[in-house]
Amino acid sequence: MPDHRTVDLLVIGAGMAGLTAGARAVRDGLSVTVVEISGDVGGSARYAGYAWTAPSHEAMDRHNPGGDVSLKRALVDRFQEGIAWIRSTGVEAKDPQPILGFGQGHQFDTNHYADTCRRIIVEAGGELLLETDTERLVLEDGAVTGAVLVTGEGTRRQVRATSTLLATGGFQGDAELRNELVHPRAGRLELRSNPHSRGAGYRLATAAGASTGLPGAGFYGHLIPSGVPFRDPSDFVDLSLYYSEHALLLNVDNERFTDETLGDHLTTMALMEQPENRGLLIADARVFRDWVVGSYVQGAVAVDKFALAARRGGRAGFAENLDELDHLPEEWGYDGPAVRAAVERFNARTAAGAEPVPGRLLDRAPLDEPPYYVIEAVPALTFPFHGVRIDDRARALGEDGEPVEGLLAAGSDTGGLWYRAYAGGIASALVFGLTAAHTATPRTAPEGRRGPG
Repeated sequence: MPDHRTVDLLVIGAGMAGLTAGARAVRDGLSVTVVEISGDVGGSARYAGYAWTAPSHEAMDRHNPGGDVSLKRALVDRFQEGIAWIRSTGVEAKDPQPILGFGQGHQFDTNHYADTCRRIIVEAGGELLLETDTERLVLEDGAVTGAVLVTGEGTRRQVRATSTLLATGGFQGDAELRNELVHPRAGRLELRSNPHSRGAGYRLATAAGASTGLPGAGFYGHLIPSGVPFRDPSDFVDLSLYYSEHALLLNVDNERFTDETLGDHLTTMALMEQPENRGLLIADARVFRDWVVGSYVQGAVAVDKFALAARRGGRAGFAENLDELDHLPEEWGYDGPAVRAAVERFNARTAAGAEPVPGRLLDRAPLDEPPYYVIEAVPALTFPFHGVRIDDRARALGEDGEPVEGLLAAGSDTGGLWYRAYAGGIASALVFGLTAAHTATPRTAPEGRRGPG
């Protein structure tokens, strides 16, 4: 099989991490080939609108204590460099604003960014191969030296590369891997992501000797109304029940089981582990007024998620007062009087200044302002936290903890940064995409051109 191209950097996956790495690398004078299995670039980043993370090491450690220390430090320290990079491409990144109560981030047009990175790569002479799969990585004496590709027409070709970056976006599109590596029931979850991230990077890396992160790391996702499938990517935001941080969530045993105020993304993981993976999300008039029909973050379009869930056929109920919760539809499978009693217990304890059980770290106000809005919620998965282990230079690590020569990874293909916690997937892809470009070694490297230390 003759080589068609020899490059400094081969990028497998054209989402946020891969496009960032490719564009940064060509600007640094490296030759680049970018491979994407779908028919367009951008991946799940096209459905996002913010780059955000914890603003300090202290905040990161507090909200993500189990994450790899070196990766957490790199993300916080290099985030502003990432925002400066976005602006350097001509894409506007707005002024910082608070996110999720502890984070800080910048709104930007991710579609404009993806298209701009593609233009930068192509105009600099980089090669972009769409609808192209990666059959295998090429290994020579334990080092990754490129990959064998298969085009949409079935043609095989080999690209040799000094560095190969895996940035395929995770394995959330593969139900079997989700069941094996996330949770035995994770395969049934609604996919809140592009459908093309099916574990290619994970399989390629492990076949090349790379190690993976800790089991049980969890996943990033959000609660959505049960029985309401996503119709298009705009639903990923419109159907996400972010306001759960201020509401009450009860499982099928009619009991609270977690501190909802820690974040909808964490409550989503907790519900995954409950019987039948479903629960009732209950809001009163205060929560409805302040959070259900309000913007999740400043500048975001507000959507009445209760009305949308009801209109789309979800299990959504309205109660004029707590007593009406007794009359939940029998086919939903909950005990109405027990649900009412659970809300009353919560209200009695919080109104008296006592700690509810489970506790509430943040919003401890009782839900005592009728009427009540009820939606049955289920978890939806965006990407897993389990993935390829990397160091703070985006180098894939082998089982011995040493880098696999020639192999890099970034974005949702990686594991170790998040452990049952989350502070920004776009930020991580941006920072470690840039890091991978700096680490990638030209075939003739100038003195000192070896990436961040």
